[in-house]
Amino acid sequence: MSSPPDDPVPSESAEGTVTLTADVPATPTLDVEIVVPVFNEEADLEPSVRRLHAFLSKEFPFTASITIADNASTDGTWAVAIALADELPGVTAVHLDAKGRGRALRYAWTASTARVVAYMDVDLSTDLAALLPLVAPLLSGHSDVAIGSRLSRTARVVRGPKRELISRSYNLLLRTTLRARFSDAQCGFKAMRADYARALLPHVRDTAWFFDTELLVLAERSGLRIAEVPVDWVDDPDSRVDITATALADLRGVARLGRALVRGEVPVRELRQQLGRGQVVPAVPGVPESLARQAVRFATIGALSTVAYLLLFLLARPLGAQPANLFALLVTAVMNTAANRRFTFGVRGAGAVRHQAQGLIVFALGLVLTSGSLALLSVLAHHPARALELSVLIAANLAATVLRFVLFKEWVFKR
Repeated sequence: MSSPPDDPVPSESAEGTVTLTADVPATPTLDVEIVVPVFNEEADLEPSVRRLHAFLSKEFPFTASITIADNASTDGTWAVAIALADELPGVTAVHLDAKGRGRALRYAWTASTARVVAYMDVDLSTDLAALLPLVAPLLSGHSDVAIGSRLSRTARVVRGPKRELISRSYNLLLRTTLRARFSDAQCGFKAMRADYARALLPHVRDTAWFFDTELLVLAERSGLRIAEVPVDWVDDPDSRVDITATALADLRGVARLGRALVRGEVPVRELRQQLGRGQVVPAVPGVPESLARQAVRFATIGALSTVAYLLLFLLARPLGAQPANLFALLVTAVMNTAANRRFTFGVRGAGAVRHQAQGLIVFALGLVLTSGSLALLSVLAHHPARALELSVLIAANLAATVLRFVLFKEWVFKR
């Protein structure tokens, strides 16, 4: 048991390169260290740790320990943690004077003497049967990071629609803004090779809930292999997490991390050279190499489609605004989907009919936006000028374009 100094951060070498060790034994003393970060959890802490300890003792085939990381609890959590550490072999407790799940994990993982470091939420929402599949790829050397995924097709999740919507929206945001390829950033069930954790943690700035996302993005950008484990997960009805405040903090974290990556404030190239597995799949001719290139090609095709759409709309305008809008959208939808399939996302061969069907669904959403804008305009102005009508349609089409790019990339043409 110990009370570490506030916010310890491993240092970098004088040359600014990443180091793989940080005052740890040359030979790890055990296979897995599981950290349970807690804040005011005196009611749930004891039964959860006892359950986890029993599982590790009876069913887990590797050597493991449990570290209770109390980050500034104000109730009786620390007393419970001390009692458990005194009673149960392989259980230790540390206390930090400052709050923050990321801060607690940073300290515990940096000081770990295990080959693999992991953490799980104190409520044990994730079925413990997923622990072995989580750490086995790391111990075998197959993967470098492992995360539990509640959004995998084979995951079994029990939670309310509000949390489900927020989770899926957040991970979609990560894929579109930070080019993340992992599916579930915030599941409280993760593991990582300890040497790689010590290399990346000095570059993770967040000390709270965005810590997970920032670490995963840096790991992925550094070329580490991330394994995903479908989990059985049951939402804790007594969770005291402020969803709104956490969501806003995460959005600020996404913006900050995005700026840091664009400005080169994170040594991604050095990390990739030292830690990454390297490129094993050769570039395929005709396939866009980056999100920026995809966006440029999509925008070019979109601009041409918009011009075609406006011309078709004007030609069909004598039929009425709504019929003209529908006709112009349907014609340009087919051409736009085919062009993006071929030039933006580099897809060839089978699947064209399915892609067109999905493309029509995407453009149906565009129809809702453009038709809705026309309907609103007709309410506000009974006889709008043609120029005003076209301006409203252009604005609505710009909004629909952003939506189409996200859905094309993450659904229709997702590899």
